[in-house]
Amino acid sequence: MMKTVLLISTFIFSLFVGKTYSQTLNWESLNKNQKHILNINAGWEHSFVYELAYGYHLKTKLPIVVEASFSLPSGETVLDDFKTKIGGQLNLYQLNHFRFNAALHGIYRRYENPLVTLQNFGADATAIVGYYKPRWFVAGEFGFDKAIATHFKNSAIYKDVYPNVKDGWYEPATGGNFNYGIQAGYSFRRSDLTLRLGKVITQDFKTKPMVPLYFQLGYNLKLE
Repeated sequence: MMKTVLLISTFIFSLFVGKTYSQTLNWESLNKNQKHILNINAGWEHSFVYELAYGYHLKTKLPIVVEASFSLPSGETVLDDFKTKIGGQLNLYQLNHFRFNAALHGIYRRYENPLVTLQNFGADATAIVGYYKPRWFVAGEFGFDKAIATHFKNSAIYKDVYPNVKDGWYEPATGGNFNYGIQAGYSFRRSDLTLRLGKVITQDFKTKPMVPLYFQLGYNLKLE
């Protein structure tokens, strides 16, 4: 019974917290002097989500942007569910207008319902290959988001029904999602309008999100 409860709770957690995405960048329009990238975006990731992000463009041989973000799903109670992320992305290789990029982030997430409060540490990795021009770009992406360790704090209501249930951290990794799709955008001198669209698949290839598609509309402001 306990194992079943954990699996159900983790499945709910994966549905409502969802995938975490890096900033969508047009590497071809990103000037070397533009150090700061402010981003706001909204879209569907198992629920409707709002996100704020900040990126810092490093002066390195390989183009690198380190970034952090905070996102909230829409809901009645603010801050009962949220996710934070810190990491970066880099342009690994360029062949004419084709660029090969990678992103890696550490993740902290929280999800709460009347039965349980879940806190999770995880990580994600994404590969991005695309065609980039100063005014526009289009790319394909493939990523994996892994929940490495999750803390369960069961409510009094739940403990009344299952008195033997235990709070605490559960390892090894409690779940993960693959995602694949496209990203595209139109760029101005100091800003980008971006779009991301794709599909999410759970790591066991069996359970499916209620809505397995994701999309995201974003705006970047690039400052010196």
